[in-house]
Amino acid sequence: MQVSGWRDAGGNLTTQSITDARSAQQLIDQPPVPGIQPLPRELRGAALSRLSAQRQVAHVTMAPRGQPDGVILSDGTVIKLSPPVAQQFPNLVQPGATVSAQGYGTRNQYGTALQATSFGAPGNAEAAGCIHRFRRKQRQIHRE
Repeated sequence: MQVSGWRDAGGNLTTQSITDARSAQQLIDQPPVPGIQPLPRELRGAALSRLSAQRQVAHVTMAPRGQPDGVILSDGTVIKLSPPVAQQFPNLVQPGATVSAQGYGTRNQYGTALQATSFGAPGNAEAAGCIHRFRRKQRQIHRE
């Protein structure tokens, strides 16, 4: 495998391309074309499927500022969380923990990735983000 990209100040790698040295197959990150309008908000999830995953955490992914923002499971499944939600589960967002998640994402020949709408220990998954949204709403009420 050959990976090209760049590292930010925190040491995180932003990948531009991945090349399989044996087959010469490439996976290239194509940024949006300048001037092309993004899909309307209501259509952005149209191609996503309801998915679930349950396995042991192999790796923790990090946001640009170094906070955990998801996990990669032992079977390669990627589960994304917002940093505030990931911080609510410190015992689960670590290698070796067994987690369960439901959400919306994609499953194809390259693997499975989902944005969690619920996350937690198997049999005890909570709605991901509901505590964060509740606390944010409380702060808004106190400001008014």
